[in-house]
Amino acid sequence: MQVFPDLFGHQNGNMDKIIGLQSLNLLREMVTVPSVSFEETAVADLIGSRLSAWGVVHERLRNNLVAGLEKMDPEKKTLVLDAHIDTVPVCQGWTCNPFDPAGPDNNQHVIYGLGSNDDGGCVVAMIAAYRHFLSRELPFNLILALSCEEERSGENGARWLYGPEGPLHPEMVIIGEPTGLKAATSERGLLVIDAVAEGKSGHAARNEGINALYIALDDIAAIRSHKFSRISPTMGEVHKTVTIIHSGTAHNVVPDRCEFTIDIRPTEVYTCAEILDELQSICKSRLEARNLNNRSSATRSGSPLFKALDGLGIEKFSSPTTSDWMRIDSDCVKIGPGESSRSHKSDEFITVEEVQNGIETYINLIGELAKHF
Repeated sequence: MQVFPDLFGHQNGNMDKIIGLQSLNLLREMVTVPSVSFEETAVADLIGSRLSAWGVVHERLRNNLVAGLEKMDPEKKTLVLDAHIDTVPVCQGWTCNPFDPAGPDNNQHVIYGLGSNDDGGCVVAMIAAYRHFLSRELPFNLILALSCEEERSGENGARWLYGPEGPLHPEMVIIGEPTGLKAATSERGLLVIDAVAEGKSGHAARNEGINALYIALDDIAAIRSHKFSRISPTMGEVHKTVTIIHSGTAHNVVPDRCEFTIDIRPTEVYTCAEILDELQSICKSRLEARNLNNRSSATRSGSPLFKALDGLGIEKFSSPTTSDWMRIDSDCVKIGPGESSRSHKSDEFITVEEVQNGIETYINLIGELAKHF
């Protein structure tokens, strides 16, 4: 059952319809502004100016935009709507201008452009949902947090916002990412390991030296065949893939060094440190993690967020991709308009209908959550 049916029609009055149209126009504007991670100042300026024009009181904290802090009631728990304003760089293969929302065919029902799907649709849908509840009383504090540097796990985004010195310490967070409006109640972490195999150089014609490339290949084979014994009941096995390898300087020189990189997607039953130690025990190469903090996450089984999802009949799943969730210790679910399969690819897009449905879903989810307090 929909709590607020026909958001863009007449049953909710003209205000929600205006908010929805303004949100779509903001997304089109956002696409025209390059906003790759660490370079979000211009898009933060744009969003901030629109929030001010719409009467949304907010703070600019580094390049994060946070609304609702001034209304915090210390007696209430807090729900944060979290989405990120940065994008990845433009990739190869675009057949249209990545900064033109009209796309190749000027289809008014589709919004094209870098960041339209990941994560612009969620940003504007969450802004609309937050505006919907501005004049409504809720049994919890409602905060809007539009974060920077998510795509690069930067120091100034969610890591700071939700960290010990940041302003956000909520009990609950709805993370906006393109999930087809299904709800991720768990997500894999990310562990990137750089490996170095060391040998001894020599002349290939005389079969001299110790070939570091062969050491690396043996270790890669061991990594591929290795099975982690603990299996997550929701996410299954730890996933691991060797994605990069570099070695050699000339065809006739036995390489004394080989470097390779392992992409690992942990589950909640292993820490990143445990995975690193276990792989090191089967490898001769020296393994070094880039970061041990990108942990896996899962919603607490008794969370009101679970009850709200069940109340609306929203499909749940386990996500293979990371998000701001790995920086947040609160109960979270990840849900938003758009499709993850379009992210980080050429000709990125989101449909107008998806954004509209995203706004309605966020409003319904907040309304249903209020029933459990």
